Amino acid sequence: MPSVTTTRAVVEDLLGRIGSGDHERIAELYADDADWKLDWPQDEHGRTATPWIRHRSTRADAAAHFREIAEHHVPEQADTRIERIVIDGAHAVVFGEIRQTARATGRPYRSRFALHLTVEHGLITRHHVYEDSLAVAKAFAP
Repeated sequence: MPSVTTTRAVVEDLLGRIGSGDHERIAELYADDADWKLDWPQDEHGRTATPWIRHRSTRADAAAHFREIAEHHVPEQADTRIERIVIDGAHAVVFGEIRQTARATGRPYRSRFALHLTVEHGLITRHHVYEDSLAVAKAFAP
């Protein structure tokens, strides 16, 4: 059975790296192949206004995801509030709220989220995000 301590340490390290904005260091925590999904209507993938919202599968994809988020938001107006981290063996669920401002429109938004991570051999192998996709879509709508 995976160590709860290891899972918590990797998740806390990930959250710290996300907060620092170093995309390459964030990606180092992901396995070469990861199950990465975002809860977003299937027909909405590939929208040019929100290119980071798509399924991914590689460590390089992880870096690109966080780089694209940064490119499309106003960093000085970003905040993430972590409310709770629940650990069950290799699995972790992070609950919180993202506060961002869309660079293209200047519209701020808030999105509650749950992030389901799986840690195996010290690396993240699952990254599933459940968020308020309508709030994000409205902020980026022309």
